[in-house]
Amino acid sequence: MATFLHVGCGGKRKDRTTPGFASAEWRELRLDIDPAARPDIVGSMLDMASVTDGSVDAVYSSHNIEHLYAHEVPRALAEFRRVLKPAGFVVITCPDLQSVARLIAEDKLTEPAYTSPAGPIAPIDILYGHRPQMAAGNLFMAHRCGFTLKVLLATLKAGGFPSVAGRRREGPAFDLWAVATRTPTDGDTLKRLAAAHFPR
Repeated sequence: MATFLHVGCGGKRKDRTTPGFASAEWRELRLDIDPAARPDIVGSMLDMASVTDGSVDAVYSSHNIEHLYAHEVPRALAEFRRVLKPAGFVVITCPDLQSVARLIAEDKLTEPAYTSPAGPIAPIDILYGHRPQMAAGNLFMAHRCGFTLKVLLATLKAGGFPSVAGRRREGPAFDLWAVATRTPTDGDTLKRLAAAHFPR
């Protein structure tokens, strides 16, 4: 059975990751900086020393990298790359600043863009972090950097992932999805990975 490292898992389990990872073919290893999330490993994506080099088949990171400062992102990607097996890959999703910026340009900064299980989400929450959670003391939720699809794919390539593919979704998702491989991969393989892990 293949293993994927679920980085910044929070309270989510494999059934709330991707269609591919939610299958019986994958075993989930959960990592989070917050012990309250009850992960398998307590740790930061900037220092995953508890995860052995080349020990996982994939890394899944959902809405994590925007919580880092921009200068920290290459360090996190280096950690992702380090723990992957040679044929491994990463799946990353994060907010899409390009679609959010359209709402901000329409002067809708604090108007609800969509409603989540946590309540209404406005562009200001997507841009800077979910205000109610931060007000309750969870400053892990603050956003310190952001991406467009072009920037995310370029950042992954610069971080040592030679083959990348991505997708952007405007409202009500306002998110980016990317898959990137540790070693060079052909286009058909990237398409298969995207089909297995991007939202349907």
